[in-house]
Amino acid sequence: MKRAIFVILGVLAADQLIKIWVKTHMYLGQSIQVMGNFFQLYFIENNGMAFGMELGGNYGKLLLSVFRIVAVIAIGYYLWKLTRKEKSDKLLITAIALIFAGAIGNIIDSIFYGLIFSQSYANEVAVLFPQGGGYAPMLKGRVVDMFYFEIINLHREDAPTWLPRFLFGDDGRWIFFRPIFNLADASITVGVGLLILFQKRFFKQVSPNQS
Repeated sequence: MKRAIFVILGVLAADQLIKIWVKTHMYLGQSIQVMGNFFQLYFIENNGMAFGMELGGNYGKLLLSVFRIVAVIAIGYYLWKLTRKEKSDKLLITAIALIFAGAIGNIIDSIFYGLIFSQSYANEVAVLFPQGGGYAPMLKGRVVDMFYFEIINLHREDAPTWLPRFLFGDDGRWIFFRPIFNLADASITVGVGLLILFQKRFFKQVSPNQS
């Protein structure tokens, strides 16, 4: 249980500290180069899922927030059951804790950020606990994203002939990786990656002769 608590609190603390700093120190759409164009802090907000994906419609955001809460309850219950078992795989506990922490991190944005922050604009930094209240009601806050890794930025004219042309957008460039994400998204991705890589170890079935 201590391992799970350590992972969850560590991810949540780091995720929220980064988001609060970005929200209160950067304009919407502002970019800060950390390692040239390769790694940038690029402040955006989204109404939806990880890596900027969204659900449309007037109730899309509300439904997504409710779904997240239900999913977190289910994941939390499964994690609690794992920690109660004497021989639970420690790496499995870590993976589930990472997913749980990441989901909680983005839920915090959805539930509270609209209440405690003012609106972010392209020329105005948001204020924490503004007079008159925040920019949105509970469950309708926007998720703060900031990590942008421009792994490949290649112009069509400079690309080798064997590279498929469909990779290049209307601007004639192929940029990989385009999505902007946060630490909570990364935590979920690492947790899911561990589940995929070690699924045979985590979920091995006991044969009838072994039971």
